[in-house]
Amino acid sequence: MAVKIRLRRMGAKKAPCYRIVVADSRYPRDGRFIEEIGFYNPMKEPAEVNVDAEKAKKWLGNGAQPTETVRDLLKKSGVLD
Repeated sequence: MAVKIRLRRMGAKKAPCYRIVVADSRYPRDGRFIEEIGFYNPMKEPAEVNVDAEKAKKWLGNGAQPTETVRDLLKKSGVLD
């Protein structure tokens, strides 16, 4: 099972907000997920990012692969070096 840390789109049309979730890579973007570890709201100024660092480190330690966007968000929030 290939596990990814990725964004799940929420919010209204033209007003997105995202949840950072851990999901099997075979599931659709907004489909089933294993655990929610944070959220990202690009519509606020500055963009709002909130990540549960303990859960993120646990999943990264277990081999979950973050997408490029999530990797950047984790670096900004201080979870990744």
